[in-house]
Amino acid sequence: MTYKRRSMASIMLIVVLLLAACGSNEDSSTAMENSNSDEKLIVYTTLFPIEDFTRKIGGDHVDVESILPPGSDAHTYEPTTKTMVSIAEADGFIYNGLGMESYAEAIADSIEGNNVIMFEASTRIEAIEHKDNHHEEQGTSEDGEHAEEGEHHDDHEASEEEEHAKEDEHHHHGDKDPHVWLDPVRAIAIAENIKNALVELHPEAKEDFEANFQEVKADLKKLDNDFESLTDSKDKPEMIVSHAAYGYWEERYGIHQIAISGLSPSNEPSQKALEEIIHTAKEKNLSYVLFEQNVTPKVAKSLQKEIGAEALRLHNLSVLTDEDIANEEDYFSLMRNNLDTLDKALQ
Repeated sequence: MTYKRRSMASIMLIVVLLLAACGSNEDSSTAMENSNSDEKLIVYTTLFPIEDFTRKIGGDHVDVESILPPGSDAHTYEPTTKTMVSIAEADGFIYNGLGMESYAEAIADSIEGNNVIMFEASTRIEAIEHKDNHHEEQGTSEDGEHAEEGEHHDDHEASEEEEHAKEDEHHHHGDKDPHVWLDPVRAIAIAENIKNALVELHPEAKEDFEANFQEVKADLKKLDNDFESLTDSKDKPEMIVSHAAYGYWEERYGIHQIAISGLSPSNEPSQKALEEIIHTAKEKNLSYVLFEQNVTPKVAKSLQKEIGAEALRLHNLSVLTDEDIANEEDYFSLMRNNLDTLDKALQ
């Protein structure tokens, strides 16, 4: 072979190798793009229904985790610094809103400047006003003056305690009842808000998110029908509950709650309010007190013993217990357990 032919062969070999290398780089680049498009979103949430709906709607596109530990009280929880750092490294943070998470503002400050988006799940949902079941009147004599100085002093102290309790409750919740997730109809709006948030974070998976949302919506509509069927079968749907979390059931289904504590379980009633509840329970022959899965207030336990009532459990769904996790409960299984409890408790 002449030198010229050897040179041409060498050049052709180099061209072939370069083309192969370019093809390899293109394949590598395409694989990288595919890998990035398949990478899961990391989303942190607060209350269990938000976590559950996010997982159901997000499907294979999302890794979701609640920041609330099992069995905790969602009203009093405070996130740790480690939790704040984890949220700052995520893609999104979805919370309930309506004053439920008093720490949301602190989280917003901690993640400022990071590429993580906060979403409020209760956006554009009509919330009901908080109703205080424990209105008290000051003891007065016929001429409108306080009968005794000592009585005036006691009433004044009680009034101050109640005012502080109300101020604390309004600090956490404002004037709106934040327990919107317990209403299956409003839960559809929550799920849709979550779907829209996921679409904003990952528009490529919009069709999957929409299809998954429609499944959740259908299940929530069936749950709504089941609540209506149950309450329609009851003559006097009234119940004594340890915590005033069920105002939305009262508004939609007519289930009247006689609450021992306020919107937050830490808002304990006055002695007079307790006496009124005991009187009502005996007058209406209410034989159950419904406690929640994560909190058993002492004052509610004492009242249960006072009226000789049986204790039942309602699940407020704000957080799971370790037992719930072991049983692989979800929003719908817990709500259907609540229907079974209500069927027993309501007259």
